[in-house]
Amino acid sequence: MNKTFLISALLFVVGTAFVLQDSETAVSDTITVNERQNSGISTVSIVNVNGTIGPTTTQYITRGLKKSQEAGDELLIIQLDTPGGLLDSTQDIVQALLGSTHPIAVYVAPQGANAGSAGTFITLAAHIAAMAPATNIGAASPVSMGGGEMDTVAQQKIFNYSESYIESIAEQRGRNAEWAKSAVRDGASITASEALEINVIDYIAEDIDDLLTIIDGLEVEGKILNTEGAEKNEIPQTLGEIFFSFLLRPEVMLILTLVAIYGIIGEVTNPGGIIPGVAGVIALILLLYGVAAMPINLAGFLLIGLAIILFVAEAFTPAFGLLITGGAVAFFLGALMLFQDLPDEMQVSMYWLIPATILTAAFFAWIVTYGVKSLFNPPRSGLESTIGKTAQVTDPILPGQEGRVFFDGEYWKAESDQSLNEGDTCEIVKFEGLKVIVKPLNQSQTKESSNG
Repeated sequence: MNKTFLISALLFVVGTAFVLQDSETAVSDTITVNERQNSGISTVSIVNVNGTIGPTTTQYITRGLKKSQEAGDELLIIQLDTPGGLLDSTQDIVQALLGSTHPIAVYVAPQGANAGSAGTFITLAAHIAAMAPATNIGAASPVSMGGGEMDTVAQQKIFNYSESYIESIAEQRGRNAEWAKSAVRDGASITASEALEINVIDYIAEDIDDLLTIIDGLEVEGKILNTEGAEKNEIPQTLGEIFFSFLLRPEVMLILTLVAIYGIIGEVTNPGGIIPGVAGVIALILLLYGVAAMPINLAGFLLIGLAIILFVAEAFTPAFGLLITGGAVAFFLGALMLFQDLPDEMQVSMYWLIPATILTAAFFAWIVTYGVKSLFNPPRSGLESTIGKTAQVTDPILPGQEGRVFFDGEYWKAESDQSLNEGDTCEIVKFEGLKVIVKPLNQSQTKESSNG
């Protein structure tokens, strides 16, 4: 009961913290917006996108755009540094940028940053595309964006689609469509200076202040920007966005898979532990959320399920480790296939897969095997452990009448549906309160008792 209470309290506190965090952020943002609107100072909002593009990135950018519009900003700046990401999330972001009448600038920064793969699409879709010195853009081929192996026909289709898609984005914004297609077709990647020279981007800026000075007076969507000296407002990610962004990392999803397996199997093999079971169920729920948000390969899940079946079967079948070995192979292949539909930059490293496979095989070989077997072993303590053992008759036992037997250093009242004489050996059948039910040890003894 104490464990259950503590776990429930912990979950309640964590959930409340999430709600309060988001509420506090909303209240703080509202106060800031009112103060800025009343001051009459021109403002810009900034969102910082670092790492791979995923569902939480889409939510973050969409939220930032909405808040920038509500604040009456001159424009929204997306500071971008990404190796790429999911095509679905990229399409959602591109649609939001192309459909926005609120000015949006994508600024690839800081120096050394990269707008690779999905980042190329996002940069080209902005009203204003800018880069810091010593940055790169390109390598937008669908191999990097889709992950996994494709046959020739499917590959040609995805290439054709990606080429036409990025071409339409570039044409919409008046940028170099031919280079955009080459970024998909040939995986072309260029520096900031090269991008500016061939009209892939609009400006090179040392920092955001420099960018605001450069674009001051520019007309975007019928609006003359007043950005020089504008007040900058950074929109941070919420606690929920940070948490779910972390949760959707493939290596974290692999860990959640292991926790779900270990926790649930541990609870089944050791009922009453509570904590392993609760941890396993929570991990499973979070894993299902990740599966719904990410393009996970179903065959990988099936192989992992097969691996668990083989591991458990080893506990009941004298296969001399063959099933454990087969399960380890199935688990490794399943974990490898599980994330094969993700972009290359989101693939799970062998440094994660191999230890996870070894740990899982060891878990089932040493812990689960004995835990599962113990469920079917006879009791080793208490009265139940004496069932099937022998006792010595000390007082004769007649059908319907009680006698006495001696075992384990104690005398017990006993009953039997067959006659037993003093000195006979009997077998314990069961216990009824403080009385033991016995039967003759063998048929010959029963006949001798009857003749006597």
